[in-house]
Amino acid sequence: MLDILFIRDNAELVQKKARQKGYDINISEVLNAYDKRNILMRQVEELHLQSNKLSGSIKGKPTEEQIEKGRKIREELRKLDPLLSEAEDHFVFMCKQVPNIIPDDTPEGGEESSREEKKWGEPRQDEIQDHQTWGEQRDLIDFKRGAKVAGNKFYYLKGDLVQLELAVFQYGMHLANKYGFTPMTVPHLVSRRAIDGTGFLAKGDEDQIYHIDHEDLNLIATAEIPITAYHADEILDADQLPILYVGLSPAYRKEAGAYGKFSRGLYRVHQFNKLELYAFCKPEDSESWHQKIVELEEEFCQALEIPYRLVRIAAGDLGLSAYKKFDIEYWSPADKSYRELMSCSNVTDYQARRLRIRYKKDGRTELVHTLNGTLAAFSRIAIALIENHQTVEGKIKVPPALQTFMAGKTEI
Repeated sequence: MLDILFIRDNAELVQKKARQKGYDINISEVLNAYDKRNILMRQVEELHLQSNKLSGSIKGKPTEEQIEKGRKIREELRKLDPLLSEAEDHFVFMCKQVPNIIPDDTPEGGEESSREEKKWGEPRQDEIQDHQTWGEQRDLIDFKRGAKVAGNKFYYLKGDLVQLELAVFQYGMHLANKYGFTPMTVPHLVSRRAIDGTGFLAKGDEDQIYHIDHEDLNLIATAEIPITAYHADEILDADQLPILYVGLSPAYRKEAGAYGKFSRGLYRVHQFNKLELYAFCKPEDSESWHQKIVELEEEFCQALEIPYRLVRIAAGDLGLSAYKKFDIEYWSPADKSYRELMSCSNVTDYQARRLRIRYKKDGRTELVHTLNGTLAAFSRIAIALIENHQTVEGKIKVPPALQTFMAGKTEI
């Protein structure tokens, strides 16, 4: 979340940026909640000072006047303490509804206003089999049995597609390691605080999370959540930064309300495996690390010979936490359009403030900046590879970068 002092000193700016992002939050109400909390806090602090002063003035047996004064102070505190607690909770709640600000050069509008920055590769125009038809005809993708066992939009992958998935992740780890990222596996279940700390419980995201009844446990929608929380409540050494992780995990998503838009096959499913890039860095380095992570994602796509375009995401499609975001969209020969494959966000100190992730700077404690980027969500990587590397014989060419991890196999 944003610093309340920043909100107070830049109320008009914060209000403007929230509206550009599409968030209906009244900054005046946030500041009123802050003022109410502060008034009650000062009243409680004053009563504690009076109580301490009274205790210090008692020598021996207290007088009737001192006893009565102490009783009145305790009575006032009994009244004010719950009011302060309620005001504090309301203030924190209001602060968490305020989205991160965005740069002035962010395209305004919704998803349709996102700006194309560049293209790579030659978009394929010939007719091919879509990935689901191709996979089901060869018994490599099985949605029918997935639905029988777990419900709609669950699936099995088999045979060479499993080998291809493992190769994608091995190559992704190899590439990330070249950039200095440490491999990590993560818990698949996390607390509500971990999810809330990343900003995943705002503006409809609550409907995307699978919750465990009667426990403070939730299935992760992305490794971003447990990796962000990994350094919660810690003070890092400046010399440690940047700290870079590449997390391998499943992602579990209800995808509530997502059907109808690119819903066929693997594009939107309830469970898939993913490599997630994550960086903790100094504030002055977050913009350069944003560019480096995007470069890593582009290098990955180019190595897999997937035609793509890089898109700067518009304000209304940024979400609560992101300050700036790029998507990489792969070319879909089946749809004759570009579709989302990867994303990369600079979140600045928004998540770090919620989870108290700090570092020492010249004897002072400062908040780190955090960044996250999808390197490989295999459900969509599989589509991109099947569609873009399909031969007239119905085989799929394995890109040379992956052949090393598939025992030299050149096609499936």
